[in-house]
Amino acid sequence: MKRRSLFLNTTATMGFIFLYAPMIALVVYSFNKSKLVTVWGGWSLKWYGELFRNDQIIDAALLSFKIAFISASVAVVLGTMAGFVLSRFGRSRGKMILSGWISAPLVMPEVITGLSLLLLFVAMESAFGWPAGRGTSTIIIAHVTFCMAYVAVIVQSRLSQMDETLEEAAMDLGAKPSSLFFLVTLPLIMPAVISGWLLSFTLSLDDLVIASFVSGPGNSTLPMVIFSKVRLGVSPEVNALATLMIAVVAIGVVAAMWQMRRQTKLLADQE
Repeated sequence: MKRRSLFLNTTATMGFIFLYAPMIALVVYSFNKSKLVTVWGGWSLKWYGELFRNDQIIDAALLSFKIAFISASVAVVLGTMAGFVLSRFGRSRGKMILSGWISAPLVMPEVITGLSLLLLFVAMESAFGWPAGRGTSTIIIAHVTFCMAYVAVIVQSRLSQMDETLEEAAMDLGAKPSSLFFLVTLPLIMPAVISGWLLSFTLSLDDLVIASFVSGPGNSTLPMVIFSKVRLGVSPEVNALATLMIAVVAIGVVAAMWQMRRQTKLLADQE
């Protein structure tokens, strides 16, 4: 038993070191005074100031957050609708086709997805004149395409585990379909909807491959800018930017855990 416990602790420790040691090194070197990221020159906040004076990175970050917010919001609406259909409709050929369409973006390589969307946008521009070139709108459409698949899977899983007798009781009391969904079903699946939005926001913000295919001149997202800079060598400004993003994520995780513990404690006190 002791050997097993020692093995598990060692394995867990090595796993955490493998995952978080690069992040810790990145955070430390973001405070490096030297321009060479591999040579320590002392502690300094120099590169944080340079980061906020870099208009290219700031503009790319704002564009990425804008695209991620819009894409996640649209994907949540469409994905929730698709998940509801997949969960509530009986077996049929149409349901099988829809399930296949939803599952395809989950297993399709991003290169294939990006190339197919690029060809689609080019064909649409030739046939209808829209979209006029590639830019922010095409990136949003592309991100919604694959993000809604993740939302649909999450919402469908939550709906399949939900107690349908609550909806039946609401219908017995005279609730209309629209009222039933917005007042009963939606609040019950809201944790899944929020999870789907957060996952979609993260996937959109992190996407590089698909955005590289469907973006145009002047519409470089933050991952594209970082990738172009890293190809020429890691810049201390990139370390500073990554450190700020890690800090934001860490604060969000801590806040979410605190809120969950607070709700658990309130429920326990009520009981």
